[in-house]
Amino acid sequence: MSSRMMFHMQQDEQFPDLVAAALGAARQCGRDVADVPLTAIATAAGVSRSTLLRRLGGSRAALDEAVRRAGVDPGGRRPVRERAIEAAAQLVAERGLGAMTLDAVAERAECSLPGLHTVFDGRDGLLGAVYERYGPLPDLEALAADPPERLEDTVRGVCQAVVTAFDSEPRVLPGIFADLFSRPEGPAARAMQAHLRACSTASPGCCCRTWRRAG
Repeated sequence: MSSRMMFHMQQDEQFPDLVAAALGAARQCGRDVADVPLTAIATAAGVSRSTLLRRLGGSRAALDEAVRRAGVDPGGRRPVRERAIEAAAQLVAERGLGAMTLDAVAERAECSLPGLHTVFDGRDGLLGAVYERYGPLPDLEALAADPPERLEDTVRGVCQAVVTAFDSEPRVLPGIFADLFSRPEGPAARAMQAHLRACSTASPGCCCRTWRRAG
């Protein structure tokens, strides 16, 4: 066995807790492992930054390599989350919701399949992120937080938000509605429920007040 292989085996035996800590910190921060500060990784591992560096031999390169051998791209480019959401939306727009498999997203986003599971916790998590980014819900949330005085203006604002989402590229809203109606408990419905809860928390009763004023 070569000395290089022996070195990698020793690293794999020494760093499993640090790899797990790095992946957990990356998930919590919403970043690639390479973009997570060593202080955050040390905190997740329950050690000091100096202890972390000592175990890594003075450089985070060893940790990035161990993460890569664990099947996760440590990054250093645009975060995996951003690349994956963009790639998934493009797949939905080009070939429909069924084409948006994790394998297809990983290939287009140039990231690993384990990396997608780490960031999104599965396909539904990724779908929810796509819906949140490209659907009308953020605009509807903003409208509910500061509704117009007149009911007709509120209705016009809702219609405008939906039309804008339908016309925006990539065109993912048809897929959102298809998933919403076919899977009432799916990610589209969960994303909508989350935004509706945020609306009611941010401005409770705002829409009801608008309706009451309209008579």
